[in-house]
Amino acid sequence: MMPRTEMIPHWQAQQLTAFSVADDFQVSPFYSDGKTYGTPTWIWSVVVAGHLFVRAWHGVNSRWHRSAVKQRAGRMHLAGANYEIGFVDVANADLNRKIDRAYQKKYADSPYLASMIQKCPRESTLEIVPRSERKS
Repeated sequence: MMPRTEMIPHWQAQQLTAFSVADDFQVSPFYSDGKTYGTPTWIWSVVVAGHLFVRAWHGVNSRWHRSAVKQRAGRMHLAGANYEIGFVDVANADLNRKIDRAYQKKYADSPYLASMIQKCPRESTLEIVPRSERKS
């Protein structure tokens, strides 16, 4: 089995820099036809160790999250641009703690922060990867 870093494409350094401060993330997983983008949903995003992560406010039962997990592809708008993306599950407890800290730092002034670092949203954590570079 290949190491995780060789299997999953990565964002470029300048993209990650822009993503880390941007607050305009909209996600549109494909509908069940695998071709039509879903309605854009505004969500929070963070960059941790050179990777882009998101969580669903309502956890794994969130409509966009269910589509993302089922379709594994879609589109995002972030830092003023659209990108074709893939969704990768995150189930690593240590990584999720780092993602919690990134949320705490980026969204420190938000009254919604406490909810985003609770169990329900944490269980929905996904890594966002560039789909156009995805290897077969």
